[in-house]
Amino acid sequence: MLLTELGALLCTVVVLSDLMHRQFSAFDLQIAVWLWFTVLFANFAEALAEGRGKAQAESLKKARTTTMARRQHQGQEQRVPATLLRKDDHVVCEAGDIIPADGEVIDGIATVDESAITGESAPVIRESGGDRSAVTGGTKVISDRIVIRVTSEQGSMFLDRMIAMVEGAKRQRTPNEIALSILLTGLTAVFLLAVVTLPAFGRYSEQQAGQPGAANLSLPVLTALLVCLIPTTIGGLLSAIGISGIDRLIRRNVLATSGRAVEAAGDINVLLLDKTGTITLGNRQATAFLPVPGGSAERLADAAQLASLADETPEGRSIVVLAKDQFKLRGREVSQTHARFVPFTAQTRMSGVDFPARDGAGERRIRKGSAEAMRAFVEHQGGVYPKETAQAVEDVARQGGTPLVVVENCSVLGVIQLKDVVKGGIRERFGQLRKMGIRTVMITGDNPLTAAAIAAEAGVDDFMAQATPEDKLRRIRQEQAKGHLVAMTGDGTNDAPALAQADVGVAMNTGTQAAREAGNMVDLDSNPTKLIEVVEIGKQLLMTRGALTTFSIANDVAKYFAILPAMFLGLYAVTGATRGPLAALNIMWLASPQSAVLSAVIFNALIIIALIPLALRGVSYRPVGAAAVLRRNLVIYGVGGLIAPFVGIKVIDLGINLLGLT
Repeated sequence: MLLTELGALLCTVVVLSDLMHRQFSAFDLQIAVWLWFTVLFANFAEALAEGRGKAQAESLKKARTTTMARRQHQGQEQRVPATLLRKDDHVVCEAGDIIPADGEVIDGIATVDESAITGESAPVIRESGGDRSAVTGGTKVISDRIVIRVTSEQGSMFLDRMIAMVEGAKRQRTPNEIALSILLTGLTAVFLLAVVTLPAFGRYSEQQAGQPGAANLSLPVLTALLVCLIPTTIGGLLSAIGISGIDRLIRRNVLATSGRAVEAAGDINVLLLDKTGTITLGNRQATAFLPVPGGSAERLADAAQLASLADETPEGRSIVVLAKDQFKLRGREVSQTHARFVPFTAQTRMSGVDFPARDGAGERRIRKGSAEAMRAFVEHQGGVYPKETAQAVEDVARQGGTPLVVVENCSVLGVIQLKDVVKGGIRERFGQLRKMGIRTVMITGDNPLTAAAIAAEAGVDDFMAQATPEDKLRRIRQEQAKGHLVAMTGDGTNDAPALAQADVGVAMNTGTQAAREAGNMVDLDSNPTKLIEVVEIGKQLLMTRGALTTFSIANDVAKYFAILPAMFLGLYAVTGATRGPLAALNIMWLASPQSAVLSAVIFNALIIIALIPLALRGVSYRPVGAAAVLRRNLVIYGVGGLIAPFVGIKVIDLGINLLGLT
């Protein structure tokens, strides 16, 4: 595009020089005007793409209001402007307050309105000590009171980075864009060399034919030839394609930290997906109590309900409800008995409740958890883990359910069956990814039998059972060592190493600050299945760039047949004839050399405008392999790029001659 601009400037100088010498040429003037239009249209494409992002940025800036913050300092609260907050400051927010900065909740629980960021009107819960502790500056506290630790400096807040990204102010060219730019520069250099040497060959041919001036080798014509041969179409649209790719991602409420992340998403060939909430609906429900032989289902339900009273997960609540429905067991006020709840951890893989000894009764310890953890717990207490329980666990797992074993002291009471439901249509989506050459790996904490049943039902290519954070990180490194590009999602602090290691790490906005900083994308909707859409957008970006590059280069070949024959139309003509034997190359049957050159220049400018909607929208996406995409691009955009100039230039030529512009 720089060469096009220099060519337009050079032609303008020639026109002005001719005017000064009273040798005005309307033909040269029209070439100069249309070369300037080519530059203008290329800048318009980029400005239009950036304008869409800036419109989004304006709405985000409205959320970035200057507020007063209640900063804690030496046990006292100070009201200070939010701009004075620094990293690690502690601020207090109550109902009605605007959260002044990005941070993590370190004390309390509250509902927060994040509609200014996500566009979702429903408030969300933010609490300390969990994976839903991150808050964003500019959102509003709806209820209760929380204490926040600031995690970002002013100017680098989440909202600041989002605004800078959508405005395109800090958009850096991706590796593929750089490689393509090098290719386009090489092609430009080759055509520049050819055009620069063309006058020497032309003058030699004129001398040998004894026809001085037979070839039209004026500076405007040579400039028009160069601009039409170099890949100006893709050169003018390249930046717009990259910006619109990021824009499509943002419109789906996903913020990418760089264009590299979007591009990497298009090259992904391994997807690591959590089972719960991604492949399944994520709300596992208790469906049955399976007591040990000779045991009581009611006793099992009673113990399971007691162990679940403090469990706020959907699974825990469903156990309480199932015990109530089947055995009329109502929730008990266990605080009066001085019960001590044992929270679930990834290391112990169990939770429960302890009742102290009183009134002659011994201590009562109830635990529920995975079969392996409960076996180890029972055997450590000196108890016996029944074979019948192991068989019940295996049966539940084979049916795709999740078994939880319930133990009281050192006796196994039975098994709780939890059932999760695979999302509708997810199998078909995985089939589409497989056609694209992408392998899916399901990650779950379930035992191998349950994982295998869900994996078979969902149609994933592989699965990881009983996966720990270390296992995820190890698996990503193994895949990358094989030359694969890996994408995954996560929301917890324990997911941060894997998110940082993955080529595309999509962190949930509801997750911890550590996860959001580790990933190179943030999903504002906190929807784990969004990862599949991210990959599709990345694929569409690469497909659009490849398609328009193919179209542009094919265009150049066609424009060659319009201008070059026109330049040498009269060469080697017999005495008195206006057309020589080289006129046979004028396969478009263009009216005159002047109209041929002018038609090609006009078409070269207008095609950029015509392709702007496609560059911004992207080519239609289809989940097919790379070879099929290449064949489709060659047929539609390669052959189409050859045919379109023949039709377009001929139509413009007819219009020019009809209007008498030559």
